[in-house]
Amino acid sequence: MTTTPAPQKRPPQSRTGLTDTGVRKAADKSGRTRAREFALQALYQHLVGGNEAGDIDIFTRDLIGFHKADAVHFDALLHGCLEAAQELDALITPHLDRKMAEISPVEHAVLWIGAYEFKNCLDVPWRVVINECIELAKAFGGTDGHKWVNGVLNQLAPQLRELEVARDKAR
Repeated sequence: MTTTPAPQKRPPQSRTGLTDTGVRKAADKSGRTRAREFALQALYQHLVGGNEAGDIDIFTRDLIGFHKADAVHFDALLHGCLEAAQELDALITPHLDRKMAEISPVEHAVLWIGAYEFKNCLDVPWRVVINECIELAKAFGGTDGHKWVNGVLNQLAPQLRELEVARDKAR
């Protein structure tokens, strides 16, 4: 006679503000974090579908949860990244280990967001920019894309935030 082992109990789930994949729970996200997420999705629409900024903007504002996002920051990211796309690509390209065309659209959009915030959102510390972009890449990108994004942005930060990075590293 064979007996089957008793089912094991699952360990209690921690409530540390992270999902089981290590991503922040929706309730713990700031308006700016949400704005970055919506901007990433909007930039993806542009990169993959070639959609126009105005159409993407209208579509995105109708998505569930947009009302919790920082709409001003979303506008800055979406329109700023699209208007400065060539300039952002020129800043990013020297730090890549492959051609821009070989980068996934998610990672491309995340790098645009990071480079744009380095240049134009001086109220956001450079380490926060990198961390937010890593979180975007973890949530929306490929398996190890966040590590690659981290490496590229860590090379770009001293170029675009020279004094801030030097001051932080001196501490």
